[in-house]
Amino acid sequence: MLKAEPLPLLATGAGKKAAVAVTGTILYGFVFAHAVGNLQVFLGPETINAYGAMLHSMPKALWGARLVLLGSVVTHAALAMNIYAGAKAARPTRYKVNAPIAEQSILQRYARQTMILSGPIVMAYLIFHLAHLTAGAVPGLPFKEGDVYGNLVRGFQNPAVAVSYIVANLLLGLHLFHGGVALFQTLGLRHPQWDARTRPIAFLVTAVVTFTNVIIPTAILTGLIGSELR
Repeated sequence: MLKAEPLPLLATGAGKKAAVAVTGTILYGFVFAHAVGNLQVFLGPETINAYGAMLHSMPKALWGARLVLLGSVVTHAALAMNIYAGAKAARPTRYKVNAPIAEQSILQRYARQTMILSGPIVMAYLIFHLAHLTAGAVPGLPFKEGDVYGNLVRGFQNPAVAVSYIVANLLLGLHLFHGGVALFQTLGLRHPQWDARTRPIAFLVTAVVTFTNVIIPTAILTGLIGSELR
């Protein structure tokens, strides 16, 4: 009698969804910490440049975090696309009635519907963001190693760059909101008594991250920050 071998975790639908949830949580934590750290631009060049120098003074920790983030981004995106493709193949026609969706807020339904669109756009935004402010590899955008303040200001003084960041971060907000609400359900932790708490928490965290990421390019573009570098 043949003995059935257990399937690898990532070969199952539940395992893929759990991995998407875990990697999404890692990325959620990163974007929150990153947004809060970037708020130091309002304190002036000395403060945010010192913050950048502090991070670069720990190269092993910095590169370790970057590798974890890179692995999380690739895994999250690849598995999310795989799950979406599998769902479309299994059910090419939508259900006419979906009670759980009917119970969702307008914002939550919109975030869910744009999830597959916002994912690739957010990925492109992250790649551009790293090329712009980490590698200094975007032609036409000034970059000076260690000058976090100057790189931010001179980059966002370009209207096309600032508007692109704003739009991308609004989509990132939708992505984070849906992901935050779906996290508990994916990990099997959803309960009607908890939903009234998890949704406001997801909205609050998303609102803080989105507002922070949008207010910085807006403040620079309008001259509230960095007018001395014009």
